[in-house]
Amino acid sequence: MPKRGNDLNASEQIIAKQIEWAKNKGLQLIGSAGNRGRKVYTTRIADNLFKSLNEKTKKELEGGDGGELKSKAGQPAKIQALHSSSALGINLFDYWREESDLSLLFSACGLSRAGSKLSGEIQFEQKFPIDDRFQYSPNLDVVFFPSQPFKFKVFAIECKFTEAYSSRRHGGLDQKYFTNGTVWENLSATKHLAQEISPDDSRFEYLHAAQLIKHILALNRKFCHSRYRLLYLWYDTLGEPGFRHRQEVEQFTEVVRSDGVQFHAITYQELIVRLAQHREQHKDYVAYITERYL
Repeated sequence: MPKRGNDLNASEQIIAKQIEWAKNKGLQLIGSAGNRGRKVYTTRIADNLFKSLNEKTKKELEGGDGGELKSKAGQPAKIQALHSSSALGINLFDYWREESDLSLLFSACGLSRAGSKLSGEIQFEQKFPIDDRFQYSPNLDVVFFPSQPFKFKVFAIECKFTEAYSSRRHGGLDQKYFTNGTVWENLSATKHLAQEISPDDSRFEYLHAAQLIKHILALNRKFCHSRYRLLYLWYDTLGEPGFRHRQEVEQFTEVVRSDGVQFHAITYQELIVRLAQHREQHKDYVAYITERYL
């Protein structure tokens, strides 16, 4: 599939804004190999985050497969990148980890009704196996387990920043996911779509549909059909790339919802604007996320 002409411009648009934010903060930037590479990494992990990592969050990131906190000699950790989707997710969600009432956050995400009391545990980089024969399980960026009896056992969130606009192509769904028929129970339309993008995905240019399907399979197995909500949280950009990405999200949503999957999608910008309505209660947090990501 030929590369889309405006993709690098879309990714560059996001990264350039992050560089200007860092300059305004007086942050020193380094390259991916320290003195070499484009200077889009902070010198310390803390410089790329709103607040110090919650200790639980740190342990969960260390247990994830992405190696976000690992650094090698002369090379910064992935989470130090200004365009790190992990850092973006942490900056939005780690702040709420010790809050007793999370109704404001998750109603802003479109996952619960506004005004309803909602408490529970936020976790990061959680893995739910699809098939015990597989060596690896999908890593979900953010999950929330309600503490009180609730229709949904978990809210799961997949977070994206520049990935959709990257020059690196995403893959399709491996054939191994069709060797276990039980994981596709109640998912006939989703399975048909999965077969269309297996082993290569020539349908979706921006949306990593195969990854989302794996999350659905994992959540279905762990929590049962229709007992979870899955949110795709993505960063919008101007021009055709953002428009095309949104179109693909809508197409995917229509398919999986026809199977009864509680799938939702909003942009980071939409979420931040909703959270900004509560500036008085969360002044420093709102100031940070609006200045950096809007």
